[in-house]
Amino acid sequence: MRIVNLMEDTKGAENCAYEHGLSFYVETGKHKVLVDTGATGAFIQNAKVLGIDLSEVDTVIISHGHYDHGGGIMDFIKINDKAVIYIQESATGEFYNASTANGKYIGMDKDIPDLPQVRLIDGDMRIDDELSIFTDVAGRRLWPKGNELLKRKVSDTYVQDEFEHEQYLVISEGDTNVLISGCAHNGILNILDKYLDIYEDMPTKVISGFHMMKKSDYTEEDEFIIRATARELRELDTTFYTGHCTGEYALNILKSMMGDKLIEIHSGEEIV
Repeated sequence: MRIVNLMEDTKGAENCAYEHGLSFYVETGKHKVLVDTGATGAFIQNAKVLGIDLSEVDTVIISHGHYDHGGGIMDFIKINDKAVIYIQESATGEFYNASTANGKYIGMDKDIPDLPQVRLIDGDMRIDDELSIFTDVAGRRLWPKGNELLKRKVSDTYVQDEFEHEQYLVISEGDTNVLISGCAHNGILNILDKYLDIYEDMPTKVISGFHMMKKSDYTEEDEFIIRATARELRELDTTFYTGHCTGEYALNILKSMMGDKLIEIHSGEEIV
C-alpha cells in the first residue's frame, strides 16, 4: 500500500503547493484511489511534481461536504472522467461558517451532484474486499468545540451541522487496516468507537485531521478535550497521522503526550 499526501496546509515536499485543504493518493493491490481533492485544483500539479498520474485513478472518496475537501473535483474531472466519485447524499447540502456576520458558504460546487461520475450514497458501503466506507457516527464524546460555528442551511434557517455527511474510508490489505478521515468533525474518538463496532478491532493506522484548530484563544474546555483525546489515543496500538485542521497549538500538545504514535502530515510527503 502506498499513501501520498497531495495537499495539506503546510509546506512539505520541494516544489509542492500547500493550501487550506486536504487530498491523499492511495495505491492498493487493486485500486488507485483519491481521497478528497483539496480546496482547488492545486493538488493536480502536486501530483505531477511527484510523478503520480491521476488519470489512472479509478475511485474517489470525498470525506464530507466542505469546499476544502471537494473544491478540486471540477478540475479533476477534466483529466479523469472515468473514476467513480463516492459522496454521501447529505454532503450536497448548503454548509456555512457562522463566524462572520452573514455566514460564509463552505459547501461544494452545486453542479457536482449532477456529474455522471458521481455516485451519491446513503450510509455505509463496501466497495470490495479492499475498500469500505462507513458513516453515521452519533457519539458526542469530546466533540470538537469548533463545530459549533459550522451550520447547515435549511430553507432560510441556519441549524447546527451534525456531520451526518461525513464518511470514512477503510483500506484493508492483509493484516493492515488503514482508516482515512478528512477532518474528524464527529470527534476522532467517536469515529474509532464506530469503527470498533463494525470491525471489532482498532485500525493499524489512522490518517485524519482532528478539527482542533481555533482562530480565537483556547479555553480550559478546549485544552481538556485535546488532552483527554491524547490520553485515550496513546493507549491504542495504532499510529496516527494528522494535520490540516488539527492546528499547531493542539498538535504540539498531542505530540507531547503521544510521542511517536503521532506523526505530522505535510503537503507532498509520502506517509505510508
